[in-house]
Amino acid sequence: MQRTRPLCLLDTEEIRLFLLKQIKEKKWSEATQNSYLNAIKFYVEHFTKLDINWKDFRPKEPKQLPGVLSEEEVVKLFNACTNEKHKTILMLIYSAGLRLNELLQLRKDDIHTERKEIFIKSGKGKKDRISILADKMTTQLKLYLKEYKPRYWLIEGAEGGPYSARSVQQILRKAVADSGINPLATVHTLRHSYRDWE
Repeated sequence: MQRTRPLCLLDTEEIRLFLLKQIKEKKWSEATQNSYLNAIKFYVEHFTKLDINWKDFRPKEPKQLPGVLSEEEVVKLFNACTNEKHKTILMLIYSAGLRLNELLQLRKDDIHTERKEIFIKSGKGKKDRISILADKMTTQLKLYLKEYKPRYWLIEGAEGGPYSARSVQQILRKAVADSGINPLATVHTLRHSYRDWE
């Protein structure tokens, strides 16, 4: 936008180019972009006859879901769990890279401690697969099994059936809040944060 050009002669393309230039050169945040756009909008609507669709100029809200959690965040998440079942659930998702439905369908017999493997039946694409049973996970499972003594499903509900997806999500939400890590973290985030775990 040239300073010598009267503001009353602004056109849509000039506004767009002005905003793009500032975003590129000054690294404007979404909030700053909106502030300047509101000022321009006020002027245009009160002092010109331009008819502009302002929605086309508004910055899109960034998706802030974290791609993965750092190791430090994961440790904080686990430490926030004082319940052994809850800690076991979150540690399994992380250490074995489990999807939520895969976790809920695990049976006691799917844990092969001697081979350090977890058998996952009918995962994504209806295919069985094998995941690693980490040493830290083995230690945690021993604590969990000793205290809760599940009969058939590895993680059982109060009535003995499979645990519910909603319960797992609530466990994660509480652990996230208590640990103070990224509040947008989800079960999906935890799964994709998987790293080799001794």
